[in-house]
Amino acid sequence: MKYLIIAEKPSVATDLSKALAKHLGKFEKKGKSRDAQYFENENAAITSAVGHLVELKMPTGPNGKNLSWNFKVLPAIPKKFELQPIEQTHNRLKHVLSLAKKKEFDVIINACDAGREGELIFQYIMDIGKIQKPVKRLWMQSMTTGSILEAWDNLREGEQMSNLADAAKCRSESDWLVGLNSTRAFTCFRSRHGGFNITAAGRVQTPTLAILAKREREITAFNPEDYWEVHAEFGVANGEYPGKWIDVDFKKNKEQPHGRAERVWDKATAEKIHQR
Repeated sequence: MKYLIIAEKPSVATDLSKALAKHLGKFEKKGKSRDAQYFENENAAITSAVGHLVELKMPTGPNGKNLSWNFKVLPAIPKKFELQPIEQTHNRLKHVLSLAKKKEFDVIINACDAGREGELIFQYIMDIGKIQKPVKRLWMQSMTTGSILEAWDNLREGEQMSNLADAAKCRSESDWLVGLNSTRAFTCFRSRHGGFNITAAGRVQTPTLAILAKREREITAFNPEDYWEVHAEFGVANGEYPGKWIDVDFKKNKEQPHGRAERVWDKATAEKIHQR
């Protein structure tokens, strides 16, 4: 049985070739071009992606051309999400798929990063290449030699990771739906009087920006107020300790959102407390 091991990035593939040599034998570096480099011996080959190699296709109109920037075509909701190679890394994808399709490799091992995104990177490669070979998962907690060998000794079945892969696909598709439609809607709205004012929006980006905007408004509207705290030193048989006055009857008040049990809002009251 010969394995094809797919890592998420070249540096990880290099680390795997060194660590797994103890179990599988010494690996030889192969490949003439940078996009086609990999490691191989008689038992396995190790290659890698360079992060994401595949993405969801952009929508097209009825004529097959790019979707127009118009309210009339929104929302864009495909009947089925399709994949396409990322242009900048298509040569790397071509190399990985050429190895995956070779008959000499009986099992493909997913050695992408342990997590949802690593699962997505690997699954999209398998999906776009229509690879149907058995899959194992190399789930590494760190990149130390010991951790890699432990993960190899406890390879997981690919089916065990199906829920994580589905979650990753849901995240990817929801990003596509929300990001594409909201960006086009906002852009069309802001361009309604002429020009092309592209306005990016997204599932994570827009709520995060809203938090920043809200905080900025709070800072702008903030009116600083002076307050006092009463501190004292107390002596007991075993020595001294610092203390702070606390209003035991304090209750939160909407009219004074910055109120605290230890805060006194006028100097005269603070002095009276201090003189007790």
